[in-house]
Amino acid sequence: MSKRALITGITGQDGSYLAELLLDKGYAVFGMVRRSSTENFARIEHLREQLQLVQGDLLDANSLEKALKASQPDEIYNLAAQSFVPASWTQPILTGEFTALGVARLLEAMRTVCPEARFYQASSSEMFGKVLEVPQSETTPFYPRSPYGVAKVYGHYITVNMRESYNLFAVNGILFNHESPRRGLEFVTRKVTRSVAAIKLGLQKHLELGNLDARRDWGFAGDYVDAMWRMLQQSMPDDFVVATGVTHSVREFVDAAFATVDLDPEAHIRIRADLIRPAEVDLLVGDPSKAKRDLNWAPKIDFHGLVEMMVRADFDDLSAQDRNALPAQVSVARRQVARNLKFRKAKV
Repeated sequence: MSKRALITGITGQDGSYLAELLLDKGYAVFGMVRRSSTENFARIEHLREQLQLVQGDLLDANSLEKALKASQPDEIYNLAAQSFVPASWTQPILTGEFTALGVARLLEAMRTVCPEARFYQASSSEMFGKVLEVPQSETTPFYPRSPYGVAKVYGHYITVNMRESYNLFAVNGILFNHESPRRGLEFVTRKVTRSVAAIKLGLQKHLELGNLDARRDWGFAGDYVDAMWRMLQQSMPDDFVVATGVTHSVREFVDAAFATVDLDPEAHIRIRADLIRPAEVDLLVGDPSKAKRDLNWAPKIDFHGLVEMMVRADFDDLSAQDRNALPAQVSVARRQVARNLKFRKAKV
């Protein structure tokens, strides 16, 4: 009999990659979605016929119990959250309700409905914030620098507390920045790759950014969901940092993206002070040695391969939109640009 998994946040970047992974492994996959006047299933559209969607909301404990009763999961992956750091400054209370208390509600529902299930909580490198050591490991103290980071710390520790208090199989994956062509357009990496593709196609002139010196540990989301799954296959529950162990600045990401399409970034970058966070997180780089040792996990896509993948996807998508929307002579000219464009081969 196949295992059953429930994924909250299944319509997001990580949720869609995780759903693909679990389906490939023969799972029956349930996705929890909120009732909404507008449905955004673009990331999982190619999987819709293989998924079973149930309604639930991290703000409503009763709906969570119903979702668990409907899905009867062996594994629960809690990926849902208000996950955009800048938005947490303008909506700190809502961020706390979803990203912090939502975890407690889901764990309580699990304890009531299916206490034998295994639970994964999506913790975040943003919990380290103003880092107290480099690199950051599972034992590094937290010092969050945003309402989002604070909320994630609560979610992390309530997971630990429920594990230790009620003997639940509940783990935290402290994931460092992980990107993909499915990343939301509001995130800086996707903003960069989308803009670079648009500039190359003549659809845009400039890219506006804030702090180019912030450094992050960037990996590929498709690699990181594999680590999530591996955590729930262990004999004992434990918490893991998932990262590449290599750090790059936003400026390096920008340079790599423009280099992919043979353009000079200095000709197109504009700095805006209002895009800089009230409290910046300057340096995040993870120590994934525990995950490599205990989970036998390692990332497959490197930094340049990731940037190239994202620029290529955005270029192809914008080119396809051009073919449908522009006069024939303009579309032909842009297709010529696409034919002449030489992408670097991703290192896998």
